[in-house]
Amino acid sequence: MQSLLLLGDEAIAQAALDAGMSGMYAYPGTPSTEIMEYVQSAAQAAEGNVHREWSANEKTAMEAALGMSYAGKRAMVAMKHVGLNVAADAFINSSVTGVNGGLVVVAADDPSMHSSQNEQDSRFYGKFAMVPQFEPRNQQEAYDMIFDAFELSEKLRLPVLFRITTRLAHSRASVTRQAVRKQNENSLPYNTRQFVLLPAIARKQYKALTVLFETLPSEPLISRWNRLRKGTDRSVGILTCGIAQNYLMENIADDQERYTVLSVAAYPLDRGLVSELVSSCEKVLVLEEGYPLIEEQLRGLLDRDVRVLGRLDGTVPRDGELNPSIVASALGMKTAMGKEVPSMVKQRPPSFCKGCGHADLYSALAEVMKEIGPGRVFSDIGCYTLGALPPYNMVNSCVDMGASVTMAVGAADAGLFPAVAVIGDSTFTHSGMTGLLDAVIKDSPVTVLISDNSTTGMTGGQKSQAADRIESICLGLGVSREHLRVIVPLKKNHEENVNVIREELMYHGLSVILARRECIQTATRDKKAESAKKTDNR
Repeated sequence: MQSLLLLGDEAIAQAALDAGMSGMYAYPGTPSTEIMEYVQSAAQAAEGNVHREWSANEKTAMEAALGMSYAGKRAMVAMKHVGLNVAADAFINSSVTGVNGGLVVVAADDPSMHSSQNEQDSRFYGKFAMVPQFEPRNQQEAYDMIFDAFELSEKLRLPVLFRITTRLAHSRASVTRQAVRKQNENSLPYNTRQFVLLPAIARKQYKALTVLFETLPSEPLISRWNRLRKGTDRSVGILTCGIAQNYLMENIADDQERYTVLSVAAYPLDRGLVSELVSSCEKVLVLEEGYPLIEEQLRGLLDRDVRVLGRLDGTVPRDGELNPSIVASALGMKTAMGKEVPSMVKQRPPSFCKGCGHADLYSALAEVMKEIGPGRVFSDIGCYTLGALPPYNMVNSCVDMGASVTMAVGAADAGLFPAVAVIGDSTFTHSGMTGLLDAVIKDSPVTVLISDNSTTGMTGGQKSQAADRIESICLGLGVSREHLRVIVPLKKNHEENVNVIREELMYHGLSVILARRECIQTATRDKKAESAKKTDNR
């Protein structure tokens, strides 16, 4: 079969297409973004008429994918780990409704918070929902596991959680493809009541789920991905999860026969395999990327006293992602740490792109806030969060998608005036609209600055669901037309923009300022594409 050099994200996307997926649903979020982008650009997806448009947020993506599954077709939904929080309501309940066509939920975790607010481990959601989980060790497994995930989903009539992390998502390897499978035909659920979660139905289906969950460890499509290899040294057994196996092998590749290793890539864990590992060793070292999920489970799984090493006892750092040096240190080996960075080399913090509209907006806002005082600007998730850094030093909060508006509303409820929310256009339609509705209903003395650059800029310039809709949305939610102002954040408009911001901040009621200017990166990219098109047509 054909071999391709693919990112982990791309391997997952290609596998989904080859496995007969009919719909891809997602909201951009590093490190998961490239899954949808690959599907969108694939000729195979276009030829197969695969649905591949971005969703407004992760919840709507999850629900739409569940709807496609209801109609009998295979669907995938992808998001970063914090996106699974947004989708959690639908995701948790989907294990109770069950599925019809295969449904795979990809959660891309970001240990060490390279571009995230936290390090949460999505495996907890899989355990919480009581669904099968896959955690590939490499790109080839990421590809091959997708076929098993779809097959298992349809066999068990359950969604499957597919957990990856940043290093696997964004590193490349050669991947060999399997034979392409045809897409499913439409078919309605054989149980016409399974998706109706009235209490009487939900109780019955939840009870069935708990019984089914206990059988999952012995399911062949799960158990075949977990391997126990016994070694000659019985002093310590090693349990690795997913990509952690690679870090282990970098340290013991020349001495594999010595170590007893249980390599886990699918969940829930087989109690028998774990028991066999522990019985053959004096202690167990757990290497898992993320939270100490398996480490915490070991005692409960075995119901016996066993010495467990890992993140909880300090053998492995409690936070941050794993690497070969950390694993070597946990094994008592010498570590090959890199040289220290010379003191003359200064850190270069991230900054706005040259010519960015967000920068001009903050310059105008900063001038007004000098008159009012600090501590009143609530920001959101996006490029504009860089307003927290010098030279602006404007942002006082950044918690989760949409929180800028609702935190400003809460602060206003406490008597803080004026209170300012800064939110981007894509984040606004993701989860800012409901907060704005709260503000409208209470006529909160809050000024909402929507920095509209017509794209989802932080994740690479994907199409924004808010394009050409923000004013209509605000008016439809009840924002006063008189206090819905539009400005263009350019240096030449600085004084005019300062005056508009000052006027609305002093208004004792809800106001919205729409700062509209196209992202400099997408504008440059579009100009280059247009220029290339003109050249080709000559």
